[in-house]
Amino acid sequence: MNVEKGMMTLVDQARQRDILTTLSDHLIRANHASGGSAGNSMIATAMMGAPTYMSCKVAQDADGDIYLADLEASGVAHGLTERSTDGVTGKCIVLITPDAERSLNTHLGISETLSTDEVDEAAIKDSEWVYLEGYLVTSPTGHAAALKTKALAETHGVKTAVSFSDPGMVKFFRDNMAAMVEGGVELVFCNESEALEWGQCDDLEGAITAIQQVANRFVITLGAEGAITWDGETLHRVAAQPVEAVNTNGAGDM
Repeated sequence: MNVEKGMMTLVDQARQRDILTTLSDHLIRANHASGGSAGNSMIATAMMGAPTYMSCKVAQDADGDIYLADLEASGVAHGLTERSTDGVTGKCIVLITPDAERSLNTHLGISETLSTDEVDEAAIKDSEWVYLEGYLVTSPTGHAAALKTKALAETHGVKTAVSFSDPGMVKFFRDNMAAMVEGGVELVFCNESEALEWGQCDDLEGAITAIQQVANRFVITLGAEGAITWDGETLHRVAAQPVEAVNTNGAGDM
């Protein structure tokens, strides 16, 4: 199928149909669920008791209905009162291999047109944190929305967290990612591969130094090895609990 393992690859609807056709005779199990990196993070945060609000964009279609219903059922607020019939709700085909690795094949759909129109200053002002998803670097309007959100957060004294999201986002959209952390942010989330790509190096020490230039604090996840955190003064290595991995989809979001 020529799917790049372990990566997020942007595809069109035709490519998604080809993948599903190829898989139709081989699927062991298929599930349909709402998700997305930022959506997963917001739902997890809401489940831990924090009030949350998500800026998002879905179409007037069945997938959009499901997505908003899932957000609302999970206690995540949103400001999407009008939905366009021009376009489709974004969709991601996630392939899970026996080693628990996930490979993402994403058609952004109408979410690619997320723009500054979806930025809610009142919601930002009422927040303690804003969280910017690194995947926004792929869309000119989405990137503009991220930069506006960051600027408004700074104006209102709200802390900003940024996720690098995927090594490809850092590698192929480096200038846009750099703009998202320009001037510094409070917190960066990333995994080891993303950290190394940001540092343009092959050792964690170099990556750590590079991230410290743009973030007051950070978390670098290391898979089975746990994580490294920086609280602004001290590096901490956090051990992981040994488990048998079944599906790593969304692991970095939670």
